[in-house]
Amino acid sequence: MQIRNVKILGTGKYLPARRIYSDEMDRRLGTPDGWTLRKTDVRVRHFADGETASAMGAAAAEEALKDAGLKLSDIGCLVCTSGTAEQPIPSTGSLIQKAMGGEDSGIPSFDVNSTCLSFLTGFDLLSYLVEAGRYERVLLVSTEIASVGLNWNHKESGALFGDGAAAVVIGRSAEEEESRIICSRMETYSKGARYSEIRGGGTRIHPREHGPGREEDFLFHMDGKAIFKMAAKLLPSFVDKLLRPAGLSMADIQHVIPHQGSAMAMRLITSRLGISQEQLVYITPNHGNTIAASIPMGLHEAAVQGRMKRGDRVLLLGTSAGLSLGGMVLVY
Repeated sequence: MQIRNVKILGTGKYLPARRIYSDEMDRRLGTPDGWTLRKTDVRVRHFADGETASAMGAAAAEEALKDAGLKLSDIGCLVCTSGTAEQPIPSTGSLIQKAMGGEDSGIPSFDVNSTCLSFLTGFDLLSYLVEAGRYERVLLVSTEIASVGLNWNHKESGALFGDGAAAVVIGRSAEEEESRIICSRMETYSKGARYSEIRGGGTRIHPREHGPGREEDFLFHMDGKAIFKMAAKLLPSFVDKLLRPAGLSMADIQHVIPHQGSAMAMRLITSRLGISQEQLVYITPNHGNTIAASIPMGLHEAAVQGRMKRGDRVLLLGTSAGLSLGGMVLVY
């Protein structure tokens, strides 16, 4: 079953107040003036300044509930769909529930993590539970604090990321409504598993091993060129396998909301996949790469700006560590 009668009921977003502009990032990285903007196309990104991931997620979730005209008590399940965790145990989902004042609610709360594709993966998985009637409404929350794990010696990745949270409420669409999920797909090619990683912090390199000479094991590492090369090879056939069985082509899509990986990634998907500027929802310049929050942030921006209308076909698309590719086509 690919088609699911599931609808986006509301969206929300939270950005930390602290703004880091590209010239400040140049100074932080020790690069020439204008280097960050030329390399990443990120004019400003937001960094958490005392906020926790759960507090940011709760703020975005409250906005999504308000947009949907709902309360937390109307939700059957809360899922944190993030690539970073506030702490190893318990789940960030349970911490978001607590931050929302729902500590006595009993609402099932847990995490889904496929790094940058976490929101898309969570949306795909939970939509089947909504379709099946297990949950009437689900709250999906992506909340990311990338800034604490960046390696400032790796200028390319250090310049790219930002912090923030986004949330989406999904529910079953009424029989007469157009809103639905048409198709979805995910593929993983673990040949690229080491291209994007944080080696330390798990059972292989336990946190107790953190110390002088081991700091880089606990910081983010990304081989951007290798990811780009692999994604450029895989994405065209992946998108064809996503769209063709549904009888769709790129021309049938009104909005493409990608994971906002990098300016280079945006150029790749527009040129290789035939995506026009009118179709593309591009929020990188004033958000940066917010990991899994970037796709639901794009959804939120397209909705609140009035760009995305009910009945429009929307393609959610991205890559993540693994190396994984993911896509979904929905009718908003």
